[in-house]
Amino acid sequence: MAYSVNNPAGKVVQDVITDLPGLVAIAVVDVNSGMSLASHSNSPSLNPDTAAAYNTEVVKQKQKAMSALKLQGESIQDILISLTNQLHLIRLNDNGSKFIYLVVNSRDTNLAIARDVLRSHANQLN
Repeated sequence: MAYSVNNPAGKVVQDVITDLPGLVAIAVVDVNSGMSLASHSNSPSLNPDTAAAYNTEVVKQKQKAMSALKLQGESIQDILISLTNQLHLIRLNDNGSKFIYLVVNSRDTNLAIARDVLRSHANQLN
């Protein structure tokens, strides 16, 4: 367990684990640094802190693409990456400074429920 419930990021991790107990992994990430502020994994083969750094680049590249396309007044809410057996979701907070990275098994988790859980908890990071 790489989090403490005494800070906002750790509290978000704990709350998401409570709402989605079957998750594979979760991290709360600072977009500027790519550093994981809190994380947890139920899989020994998935390190959410490593994934956090790489997924920060996904977020930054999408932000650059939006800027190049001159998509004014738009902001990223979430990014979904669907793999063969897993769903990887990235949900940014309202000001885009942090995101929640979530990995769930696609057979065990309803996508709409997972997105709703992330939406409700991302607001805690503002």
